[in-house]
Amino acid sequence: MAEERWPEPWFRVLWAPWRMAYIREAVKAPSRGGCVFCEAPRMGDEESLIVYRGRRAYIIMNKYPYNTGHVMVVPYRHVASIEDLTAEELAEMGLLVKASMAGLRKALKPHGFNVGVNIGRTAGAGIDAHVHIHVVPRWDGDTNFMLVTGATKVIPQDLRETYREIRPYIEGEAEKLLAQQ
Repeated sequence: MAEERWPEPWFRVLWAPWRMAYIREAVKAPSRGGCVFCEAPRMGDEESLIVYRGRRAYIIMNKYPYNTGHVMVVPYRHVASIEDLTAEELAEMGLLVKASMAGLRKALKPHGFNVGVNIGRTAGAGIDAHVHIHVVPRWDGDTNFMLVTGATKVIPQDLRETYREIRPYIEGEAEKLLAQQ
């Protein structure tokens, strides 16, 4: 029996046609001008993927997520670094990080989280002029061969579907925490 071989080229193609909308948006973004984090609150919540609006900060889904459920906590005020935040802004952002984690735990049941802030382009900030905190759910084994060998991350759920799934949980947790202030 002859050995079965993959057709040339040696790799398989992963079709993700929904990603093209995001690629086109990313290409256009620099010419739009302005700050995406300042513009998002002026749009509708589902359109901008805002999960929750607080008094001083909001929670928004990352349009280019590291993992399913990746959200960011962003102050309304346009500042580049944590040390530029008021104590009130920083306190609310901390509570919104906590609410994001609690809501994501209930909605998606992750095994862990990465929470982080990149200050400045050198530190890895994609948008370095407006500080934001990443909250990334993680699951055992969520780094698979696609990332390791193909430098490709597979996000298994559409962003709008994830948005509708996580929003009520995060919103509920945020309301509880901010009511205690």
